[in-house]
Amino acid sequence: MLSRRAFLGAGASTCLILSGCSAAKSGRPKLRISVTGKGEGDTRLLFKAAGIAPEGFDLAYSEFQSGHLVVEALNGGSLDYGGMSEIPPIFAAASTIQSFRQIAVAYGDVNNQVVLVPKGSKAKTIADLKGRRVGYVRATTSQYFLIRMLEEVGLSWDDITPVAMGVSDGAAAFSQGALDGWAIYGFPIQRAIATEGARILKTANGILSGNYLVSAHVDALADPDKARLIGDYLALVQKAYGWAATHQDEWATIIAQDIGVPRDYVVDQFRRKSATYELRPVTDAAIASQQQVADLFYRQKLLPRAVDVRPLWDRRFNATLPKRG
Repeated sequence: MLSRRAFLGAGASTCLILSGCSAAKSGRPKLRISVTGKGEGDTRLLFKAAGIAPEGFDLAYSEFQSGHLVVEALNGGSLDYGGMSEIPPIFAAASTIQSFRQIAVAYGDVNNQVVLVPKGSKAKTIADLKGRRVGYVRATTSQYFLIRMLEEVGLSWDDITPVAMGVSDGAAAFSQGALDGWAIYGFPIQRAIATEGARILKTANGILSGNYLVSAHVDALADPDKARLIGDYLALVQKAYGWAATHQDEWATIIAQDIGVPRDYVVDQFRRKSATYELRPVTDAAIASQQQVADLFYRQKLLPRAVDVRPLWDRRFNATLPKRG
């Protein structure tokens, strides 16, 4: 399901170097980081807003549309550090390659993960999507919470016409009226509401754990110098999350400009947040949460075999991870 061809063919990764196009030019070490989506999920934007920059090393950012492509890049050796939901690593665990370890949890909002319906839709509950075309992003939270929402109303995956597509393709299909519902996350929600009159049918609050995973390549972890940079970067991210939590009005303005929607829509999303973001250490509860998700995907026959997620986790940064300011 997560082929290298899918990663390369998606064209989802574009390398952007902060502080120069080549680490060799500055003579400083470089950490290769993933960015998934725009707006609140864009660490580059957050660092710039908070006035945060690394000292003594550079950051090379690569852009992705979804977490399963981040896992592909980690497994392919083109990233040192990446973020994703609990789901993409599960598919990697069911394959023969897991070239990464999950080193921390980025705990945050789950009300920005929703099922949208188009303007004029008569659907009032998830049950009203029976027999309808519903878009989702394969091997991501959107597939997981859609399955769970269907189960809650006595429906199965076979009771809808699920349409797997990337974020940009899903946005286009939804805009053109080709979907009756769209399970999606992040900034496309506000954009669809603002520009197309879309409506949130249901959020993932109460379904998703709020755990988004921070992962690092095994070679980077094995290199003492690179592992130190990862620890330094974790501290910067935690500091940036602290700034965002205490500057919500300013942050909302910046995000609105970045994703091209009226500020009021971002303010409304912030008002509905289930949590503000913070880094948390690896715990038994976090591991159990991901295992629960893996077990559901196996029961749904979406994994070729049952998986044990415990070998994916690494607690080495627990003792040094700072509290959010």
